[in-house]
Amino acid sequence: MNPQNTVQTKVTNVRKGKGIQEDLHSLSKEVCFIVEELIERIHQMETHVTQLRNLLKPESKANKHDIKNNSRVFDHKKYAKRHVFLQVAYLGWDYSGFVVQEHTEKTIEAELFKALAKTRLVESRETSNYHRCGRTDKGVSSYGQVVSLDLRSNLSEGTGVFIPEGYQAKLGTNDEIYYAGILNRVLPPEIRVIAWAPVAESLSARFDCKQRTYHYYFPKAALDIEKMRHASQHLIGEHDFRNFCKMDVGNGVVKFHRRIIDIHIDALDDKADGYSMYRLKLVGQAFLWHQVRCIVAVLFLVGQGKEEPLVVQQLLDVKQNPRKPQYGMASELPLNLFNCSYSEENCKWVYDADSLRYVITGYQAMWTENIIKTTMLKEMLTDLESLSNIQLENQVKSLVHAIEPKTYLPLMKRQKCESLEERIEHYAKKKRIEVTEADNGAST
Repeated sequence: MNPQNTVQTKVTNVRKGKGIQEDLHSLSKEVCFIVEELIERIHQMETHVTQLRNLLKPESKANKHDIKNNSRVFDHKKYAKRHVFLQVAYLGWDYSGFVVQEHTEKTIEAELFKALAKTRLVESRETSNYHRCGRTDKGVSSYGQVVSLDLRSNLSEGTGVFIPEGYQAKLGTNDEIYYAGILNRVLPPEIRVIAWAPVAESLSARFDCKQRTYHYYFPKAALDIEKMRHASQHLIGEHDFRNFCKMDVGNGVVKFHRRIIDIHIDALDDKADGYSMYRLKLVGQAFLWHQVRCIVAVLFLVGQGKEEPLVVQQLLDVKQNPRKPQYGMASELPLNLFNCSYSEENCKWVYDADSLRYVITGYQAMWTENIIKTTMLKEMLTDLESLSNIQLENQVKSLVHAIEPKTYLPLMKRQKCESLEERIEHYAKKKRIEVTEADNGAST
């Protein structure tokens, strides 16, 4: 068959939701790359269509009302500013990621800046000296995301306080603004500010973070937890993780060495069945795109007995295995950026009791609703399992984004993705990245 016709057929299958993984296995390395490029182009076109639709949406009455209210001029020159860290918690399941995007307003960052503008804490994003610690993807949650920015302040001196250009003196006060409290009153219920910290103007939430901790929650099902623990220990230390991520070479990422400080898999309850919940805790200095979800996917394969713990070492050996085998990532739903750590000397968190009570009350309401749904489902499952006399432990299947073939093909025997060097050469020819000798030398 003509390669172009083959590619066209595959892309059509992608649009129709057919098995992309099975299709890719049957294609040559060169055609795989063409398919990947075409899929990326399709996503770009769909994004552009969504942007145009949003531009054509009629302005709602609510928006008009907001514009009318916002027309009142607020004089920021009457206030000093303060450089602070904010700890932001969010349930990202129904959001398109943390970072602002052109084609949708349904992002955590967009909602955060709406609240900051509404409370007059910032004049604009562009003038706020804003940095974020992590870029969580669509569906990913966080308890410990941290952002740094300059906020309006009631004080004229103190850690992080500075006088902006054009400042017109205002009667001072000894009481600082209750940043968490006023933001939580206007943020959506899925997004909350837990604490704030006054910090030096030179500190950045992104560049001064010492380490990041991710949690990934999953049911035991039929997983062999001990084998997963054994396999996970090979990840500790500094390694080239190109086989445990999605390589973002098109955006200039050509170095894939990262350091895993610690990794644990712990039980969260005392149950001894497939419904018991576990947590994978992963601590590192920085992470690659989809690194945690790829790690979890491989550990699931080990836990299911489809791979041996040794496979982790094989994937980390990029000299022997420079090309990543094709495998599906684990779901984004259970992933949580749980903590971003900073020097205690430079970052002293401030907690407001009233704000914490407000957050806890809201979270308890969410917990109540969800635990009722979980309990109801569990009782129904218990009765169904007693009627069928069939013990199924498929709880993890929904957490892996991959088609399950009738005959399992081991990772090291699967179709391989392009090597890092091949990707660099491809994007360099398209002049999307510039390659130096240092970049080439960094690839092992």
